[in-house]
Order: sequence, then structure tokens, then C-alpha cells
Amino acid sequence: MKWSLSQLKSYRETPLQFDEALDVKHSLMTRYPEIIDVKSVHVKGLASYSKDNVLITAKIEALLTLPSSRSLTPVDVPLAFQMTEYHVPEGTDLSRFDEETDTVVFIPEDDILDFDVAVEDNILIHIPMQILSEAEKDGSPLPTGKGWEVLSEDDLALQAAELKTVDPRLAKLKNLFPDQEDKD
Repeated sequence: MKWSLSQLKSYRETPLQFDEALDVKHSLMTRYPEIIDVKSVHVKGLASYSKDNVLITAKIEALLTLPSSRSLTPVDVPLAFQMTEYHVPEGTDLSRFDEETDTVVFIPEDDILDFDVAVEDNILIHIPMQILSEAEKDGSPLPTGKGWEVLSEDDLALQAAELKTVDPRLAKLKNLFPDQEDKD
């Protein structure tokens, strides 16, 4: 969906309502190659014009297939979030927008507002850092291989504690140079 700011001026009295399924699969997968599949993207919202700016509020629901952070197995990740953005023409005084709130203000290039790109940006921002399959969430064993294994933070702490203990056979060497201070 693309709109020009001048086209949206006609929505001063009643906002433009939209409720659509977007086809942004190719673009999202190009921008973020880790995405395995984009099953659906649905947006529902309003675009209203007032005081030389366009306010867009939308609810976005998407279903992505992404690799698990632990085992790289494909996991369906549902996303549902709200986005609110202001789009203003170039040369607009931005001081009226409060910097301390989460107000997002964009200046559209060539007076064209590309809503699909805005939706893509917001989807990419909302992809979680850690993605686990249901089995991994339920505590399945961590992956291992030939000569390697994944450790949990607790196992890593135990392993570090074991390495700090001094072999009793070497403890007597500590007294070999009594005039030197312990610099650990």
C-alpha cells in the first residue's frame, strides 16, 4: 500500500480505514535472510490527516517461520503488535513532537508513504532474540556433536567452579616462594 501525503489530505474529517493481508514475503526474506517462511501478514488500522501530518495506527499480526536459536529447527513464530507512526512533509517543524515519548516521526521520500515498508520494518524490530521450539522449551536435552556440546548457564558455572579448585598435589607449591604475594 502506497499513499501520497496530498492524497491523504482528503481524510481530515474521517480517517482512512484499512484491513488487508499484505504480501511482503519476498521483501522480508530478502531483507532478513534468516526468515525461512512468511505465512501471513495482516494489518488493520487507520490513517488520518491533521495539522500537516499523517497519523497511522495499525495492529499487525504475522506468522513467520524462523530457525530455533538453539538447534536451528524451523519454528512458527506468531507476532502481534500495535504500531503508531507520524509521517510529515519535508520542512515541517518537528519540535511539536515530544522527544521523550515513543513518538516515531518519518519524512516520506518524494511525498510518498510506503506503508508496506513501514510494516516490514516493524515486523523485523519485533522478531524475538531467542526462539525455541516447544521441545526445547519443555527441557529437551541440549544439542551435542562429535567433540562439542551446548552448555546451559548453570552447567557452565559448575564447570568454571571445578576449574578453580586447586589440585591438592599442587597446593604445596604455593609455599615454595613465601615472600611473593598472592596476585590472583
